[in-house]
Amino acid sequence: MLVSLKEVVEDARAKQYAVPAFDCINDVMVRTILDKAEQQRSPVILMCLEHNLKEPKGFVYLAEYIKAVAPFYDIPVVLHLDHAMDVELVEEAIKFGFSSVMIDGSSLPFQDNIALTKRVTDLAHPRGISVEAELGHVGGAELGGGYGSDSKLTEPSQVEAFIEKTNVDALAVSIGTFHGVYQAEPFLNIERTKEINKVSKVPLVLHGGSGTPPDQVQKAIENGISKVNLYADCRIAMTKGLKESAKQIRRMDPLPEALFAPVKEHLAHVVEEKIRLLRSNNRV
Repeated sequence: MLVSLKEVVEDARAKQYAVPAFDCINDVMVRTILDKAEQQRSPVILMCLEHNLKEPKGFVYLAEYIKAVAPFYDIPVVLHLDHAMDVELVEEAIKFGFSSVMIDGSSLPFQDNIALTKRVTDLAHPRGISVEAELGHVGGAELGGGYGSDSKLTEPSQVEAFIEKTNVDALAVSIGTFHGVYQAEPFLNIERTKEINKVSKVPLVLHGGSGTPPDQVQKAIENGISKVNLYADCRIAMTKGLKESAKQIRRMDPLPEALFAPVKEHLAHVVEEKIRLLRSNNRV
C-alpha cells in the first residue's frame, strides 16, 4: 500500500527505529526490496533519483511501475523523490503520483534554502504529499557520479526556525556521513544529533547510510534518526552478484532468471541486513 513519508517516519521516531530508504532504478531492485521488506514485515521507502527519472520514459518505468505493484504488498510503501534540486522536477513527480518528495537546497544560503523548501511544501502539502528537506550538507560522491562536494554539519541553532518557516515533514541532517563509498571509517557526531533532536519538531533523516558502522547507526537512531538512506551498499551487493553470475553461467543464451539470480540474492541479503540493523522488522 502506498503511503506518505510522514506516516512511516513519525511512527519510527516514536518507537526509536528507522525506516530503510533504498534508491532503486529497475524491476530487479524494486521487486527484491519489496519482497524482502514484506517478508521482514518492515515499512520501506523506494527512492528515485533525478538522473534515472530523466532517462527516456524514466518516470513511467519507475513511478508507474512502483505505484502498480505497491497495492499488492501488505506493508507501507513510500514512493519518494530523492534529492530534487529544483521545483520543476518536484512538479513532475507530483504529476506522476509520488507520495513524498525531497527538495535539496542544502548548498544554498540559509534563507534561500528556506524559500525553496517553502515553495515545495506549498505545492505538495495540499495534495497530501510529504516533504523532506536538508539542512547542513552531506557531501562526498554525488549521486550523479561526480566528486568534489564537502560536508557542512547541521547547525542546531538553525533547525527550529527552518522547520517553522518551511513546514517540512522530515529533515535530513549532516552529522558526519558522506554519500558514496567511504575511503575511511566515518565518525558520527552523536552529541550534535542529540542537540538537533531536542529542538526538531519533525523526524530526522540520515543520508549516506551505506558503510557507516552499525553501532554508530543505531546510536543515531536512538537520538532521533527515523529514516536512513541506502544505495552504495546495494550497488556493491549487486556487483558481487554480477561477478558470481559471470563465473557460473556457461550457456551462450542463459535464462534471464538464472542470470539475475545471484544479483537478487546478494541484494536481498543486504536489504534484510539493513532492515534488522534499523530495527524496522516486525513493525507492521
